[in-house]
Amino acid sequence: MELLLALIYVSFCYVIFKVFRIPVNQWSLATATLGGIIGIAAILLFMNYNHPFTKQARIYFVTTPIIADVKGRVLEVPVEANQQLKQGDVLFKIDPTIYQAEADSAKAQVAEAVANRDRTKQAFERYDSGNRNALKEGKNLPYAEIDVENRRGTYLAAEASYESALAKQREADFNLAQTTVRAPAAGYVTQLGLRPGMMAVPLPLRPVMTFVHTDDRYLAAAFQQNALQRVKVGDAAEIAFDAVPGQIFKGKVTTVIDAIAQGQVQAGGLLLDPEQIKGEGRALALIGITDDLSKYQIPMGSAAQVALITHHFHHLSLIRRILLRMMSWKNFVYLEAH
Repeated sequence: MELLLALIYVSFCYVIFKVFRIPVNQWSLATATLGGIIGIAAILLFMNYNHPFTKQARIYFVTTPIIADVKGRVLEVPVEANQQLKQGDVLFKIDPTIYQAEADSAKAQVAEAVANRDRTKQAFERYDSGNRNALKEGKNLPYAEIDVENRRGTYLAAEASYESALAKQREADFNLAQTTVRAPAAGYVTQLGLRPGMMAVPLPLRPVMTFVHTDDRYLAAAFQQNALQRVKVGDAAEIAFDAVPGQIFKGKVTTVIDAIAQGQVQAGGLLLDPEQIKGEGRALALIGITDDLSKYQIPMGSAAQVALITHHFHHLSLIRRILLRMMSWKNFVYLEAH
């Protein structure tokens, strides 16, 4: 940036010296040099504070590691890599034979438990209602109290057995349903390596694929801590992606994150050692892009350069805009493989 301003100033001085026929001597050169140093320094100071710029910006996106909830051999993988999916689309299927048998067995056990509960309930209610009716009519109790309590205990035990069997059926049905793994949201699977015949296991460290969320991405720009003092939500932003040379995109500041990674503390048994903190850390601002990006090939994760335009010293924003465009033009030049 400083080099660009210096080149512009040198070009301006050259034109002034030529047009006005100013003699080139030690005094004119010293005056031009000193004026350039002071002028460029003042421009940089006021511009950086009121219209901050950063090269550290990137489109961040969320990924979900897909882990099987049940163990089994993969039967089918109907998805293709980088194919857009909707929430609920099938990612892969696990052999359901074992889980289907467990679900059928659990269903049968529930049916037996229901029959046993109903039978014991009817027996208890017959004994209990018989004694209650006898009491109302002033007659002798037809059943002993101990028999009524035994029937009550048998019924309550049968009710507990039914609840246990029902819980097992729900677990078996859940495991059976998990043999079909579905997309958690809109997105796609990238770098797909899962194939039918492979074994899927429910281990957190062994995801079988990575799901990329397309509805959950944002442009984050990292600024020096003193650069965001005058930035407010809603301020204009201009973005130059390395992937799109010569093109500037419009945006707005949506959030200024009130936290810096270097200052985070997590619960643990060790005291905080300030000497272990590396770097001063940068403040983050989230940028909402208002221009349409659909015509351009801008992959998620693309790097960018961002300039924020505040309402302070607005006339200096013109220089910031020019500098950003000049830096964007530099992206036309790349020498990889040369």
